[in-house]
Amino acid sequence: MSEVSAAGVEPKAAYGRFTARMAWQLAAPHTWPAAILPVLVAVAAASAAGGAVSVTMACTLLVICVLMQSAVNTFNDYYDYVKGADSADDNVDPTDAVLVYNNVNPRAALALAVGFLAAAFALGVYVIWTAGWIPLAIGVVGAVIVVLYSAGKTPISYLPIGEVVSGFVMGGLIPLACYQALTGEFDLRALLWAVPTILGVGLIMFTNNTCDVEKDVEAGRRTLSVLLGRERARKLYHGVVYAWMAAIVALVAVFFTNGLVVMPFMLLAAYPLVNALLKNPLAPPARVGAMAQVCGVNIALGAFYAAAIFASSATLAL
Repeated sequence: MSEVSAAGVEPKAAYGRFTARMAWQLAAPHTWPAAILPVLVAVAAASAAGGAVSVTMACTLLVICVLMQSAVNTFNDYYDYVKGADSADDNVDPTDAVLVYNNVNPRAALALAVGFLAAAFALGVYVIWTAGWIPLAIGVVGAVIVVLYSAGKTPISYLPIGEVVSGFVMGGLIPLACYQALTGEFDLRALLWAVPTILGVGLIMFTNNTCDVEKDVEAGRRTLSVLLGRERARKLYHGVVYAWMAAIVALVAVFFTNGLVVMPFMLLAAYPLVNALLKNPLAPPARVGAMAQVCGVNIALGAFYAAAIFASSATLAL
C-alpha cells in the first residue's frame, strides 16, 4: 500500500526502472537503414574506386553511424516528450514512444542520447587516427546538427527544412565522410553519388511529418507538410519518390555503367513496395504502416543501388 501524506494526498509514484529494452526501443532499430545504407553506398563507391577496402574501418564507420542515428532518435523522443508534443493519442506504436507509455525518468533518455554520441566519438578516435581530421570535422558538424535537430527553443525538426537537413546530414555527409575514411581521398563526387540516400533519408522524415500534420499544428510546428497541407505534401512526396528512383538509374548509368544490369531487378523488386507507399494516405491512422513502408523502400532501393556499384567494380576487375 502506498504512503499518504499528512494532507491526505497520495504522493506521485516514483519513476520505474529504465531497462535495456527501453533503451533499445529508444534507439529505434527500424530507422537504422537511414544510417546503414549511406555507409553501404560509401563502401561500394570506395570499392569501385579501385582500392582495397578495410573491413575494420568499414565496420567501425557503420557502428558510429548507427550510434549517431540512435542518438537522433533518442534526443527527438526526449524533447518531444518534455515539450508535450507526444501523447498516447498520436497513433504510434507503444514500442516507438517509450516515455509516453512507461513511467520512467525522461532524464534517463537524455543521458542515453548523450551516451550514444559519446560512444560514437570514442570510436571516431580510430577513424581520426587512420584517416585524419576530415572525418572529424564532418562528424562534428553532424553531431551539432543532431542536437539542434531536436533541442533549443526552435528545433530544426519544427521548421520546414527538417527533411532537407536530415537527408543531407545522414544521407549526404555520412557517405562523404565514409568515402574519405575508406579511400584517403576527399572527393565531392561522393556527395553527388549520395543523392539517392539523401532523398531516401529525407523521405523518412517527410513521411512522419505528413502523417503528423494535425498533431504538429497543435504543437506549433511549421514543418514543410504543415505549410503545404496534406494533399499538396502528398503530391510533392510522390514526386520525390519518382526522383529518388530516377536518380539511382541516372547515377549508375553515368558513373557505374556496368552496374546497369542490376537496375531491372531493382525496379521489379521495388515496384510492389513503392506502389504500396504511393497509395498510403499519409494520415494519422496510417502512420505506423507508412513508416514501415518507407523504411522498406529505403532498404530495397539502397541495397540495389549499392549492389549496382559493387557489380560495376566487379565487372571492371574482370
